[in-house]
Amino acid sequence: MNTNGSQSKLEIPIGNSISGIQFAPHSNNLLISSWDTCLRLYDFDASVLRLESPSEFALVDCCFTGEDTVAFAADSGGFIRRFDLHSGIVDQMGNHDDTATCIGYSNETCLLITSGFDNKLLSWDVRTKKASSLLRSLDAEIESMSVSGFKVTVGIGAFAHVFDLRNFDKPTLSMEPCSGAQLRCVSLIPYAEGFAAGSVDGRVALHVSNSSNLNDIGYAFRYHPKSKDGRHHLVSVNDIAFSPLVSGSFVTGNDEGYVSIWDARSTKRLIEFPRYSNSVASLSYNHSGQLLAVASSYTLGEAKEKRVEPPQVFIHKVDGIDFGSNSA
Repeated sequence: MNTNGSQSKLEIPIGNSISGIQFAPHSNNLLISSWDTCLRLYDFDASVLRLESPSEFALVDCCFTGEDTVAFAADSGGFIRRFDLHSGIVDQMGNHDDTATCIGYSNETCLLITSGFDNKLLSWDVRTKKASSLLRSLDAEIESMSVSGFKVTVGIGAFAHVFDLRNFDKPTLSMEPCSGAQLRCVSLIPYAEGFAAGSVDGRVALHVSNSSNLNDIGYAFRYHPKSKDGRHHLVSVNDIAFSPLVSGSFVTGNDEGYVSIWDARSTKRLIEFPRYSNSVASLSYNHSGQLLAVASSYTLGEAKEKRVEPPQVFIHKVDGIDFGSNSA
């Protein structure tokens, strides 16, 4: 691990685009999925790679369960696999009928939720390793998803749909949060009834349901307004993560390699990190909110169009940041 001030770069070779990163629920172990087919587990505290497990297909997403020792991954072949991170044993749970796109875990229900290009949302009981149950067959490919508590949010085209795992008959909310722009990512707010969404044209939207006065709070703003030759330069917002440490703050990463931390109430940028050489593919806070992992990785399209830097993972110590003095 190469450390420079409050930023550390993980010295692990990754052979293709990074598709997802996630910190463990109770430790500083970081899960990394990649299109090079490998699932990796990096122990940040010990600066050591604990696991590198290759698969048959490219991995498109990964997640932990409610414990640090079990993880799951979804792949381009549609398969959902369970990884015992201590023994290295891998079990195949089942599969979608097409490429699996997203995976997430609900600690409250012990259900693993997966989505795919087969237009299906599936649930898996991780306690019994039961075969999948169809939660919902939707009318389009599911491109982004977020799971938190009893809620699941999916992004389909320009729409975000919010479901309750206790009653999946219909969405509790359906809306176009980014004024008709196609969504690139969705992220549920862990401490409130709401979600954030990022679009392919650089918008960030937040929607919070306020049951106390029946007035929902919603707004959208441009992440990085830029201009090239007098025209708007639109940059996709690829991921959004909410801080467990600072309530009301969240971090965004975009296609130009920028990572910014925002105040959700004022939409004010609190800090922007130095630009990364690749797109920001994925973001994850650790359980305490003191560490922020950033996956700097080219997309498959970028690799074909231009010379790119190898994918890398950086970890920032963010607990010592004075947001007040760094506001932009």
